[in-house]
Amino acid sequence: MKKKIGLVDLFIDEWHSNHLPGWIAEAVRKDEFELAYAWEEKPYPGRKNLQEWCDEHGMIAAKSIEEVVENCDAVSVLAPSNPEVHARLAEIPLRSGKPVYVDKPFADSLATAEKMFEIADQYSTPLMTSSALRFSSELINGEIQALDPFMFTTFGGGSNFPEYAIHQLEMIVSVMGTEVQDIELAGDFRKLVLTLKYSGGRLAAAVYAANYPFMVTAASASGVKIHQETTGYWGNFTNALLEFFATGVSPVPKEQTLCIARLLEKSVALLK
Repeated sequence: MKKKIGLVDLFIDEWHSNHLPGWIAEAVRKDEFELAYAWEEKPYPGRKNLQEWCDEHGMIAAKSIEEVVENCDAVSVLAPSNPEVHARLAEIPLRSGKPVYVDKPFADSLATAEKMFEIADQYSTPLMTSSALRFSSELINGEIQALDPFMFTTFGGGSNFPEYAIHQLEMIVSVMGTEVQDIELAGDFRKLVLTLKYSGGRLAAAVYAANYPFMVTAASASGVKIHQETTGYWGNFTNALLEFFATGVSPVPKEQTLCIARLLEKSVALLK
C-alpha cells in the first residue's frame, strides 16, 4: 500500500502544487507514495477552488488541516510565496510526529524559524525545508565542494529579491557552510550584489537581477568551476523529498536552515 502525502496550502491552485504530481510521477520512489488529501485556507480569486483542483488530480478535498494530518503519512505545507503564514499552517502538522516538509522560504524571520523547530523537536516531528536549487546536479555531484572554494558566486533572478533570494542563499550555505561573519549589500530592489564574508577570509556573493538565470561559479587554489546553468534540481529535489518522507531524516541540516533564515532576514533588512 502506498504511503499518503497530504498538502496544506494558503491557496491550492499555485505553481508548486500544480507541478508536484508530475514530479512525484517521475521520482525514484514514485511507487511508494501518492498524493491523497489537500486543504487550502481560501481559493485565490480567478483560480480553481479546492474541490475543483482535487477532482482534477484525483485527491480528496479535506475540510480541515486536522483531516489531512490524520489521514496521511506525511504532510507538505506549501504557500511558497507566503512564508509569513508557514508557522500558522504548519502548527498542527508539526505536532503530529509525522514527517513534515515546509516550502521555502521556511519562515519570515529567524525567531519564527527557531520556534517551528522547537515545536517539531518537542513532538519528535521530522522537519525538512529547502529550496530546490540546493539539489542542482552541479552541486550534489560534489565537484564544487571538493574544490574547497575560497570564492563561491551564485547568480539568479525572479520577480523580487525578498522571495527569490532563498535560492541563492540555499546554494551558498550548502557549499560554504554556516560560519558567516558579516554580510554587505550593494544595489537596490532591481539589481544587487550580496557579499557574505566567511571565516578564514572566504567569500561568497549572490548576484541578483530579475531576468538572471540561476548559475554558479567557484574558485579555489586548485581550480575553477563555472556552470552557466543549474540543472536537474526539480527531479533531484523530489527524490530527496520522498526519501525524507520514507526515512524521516532530513538531508538539510537544521543549523543550515536557521543560518539561511538569519541571512535572508538580514539581507532583506539591508534593502530597506
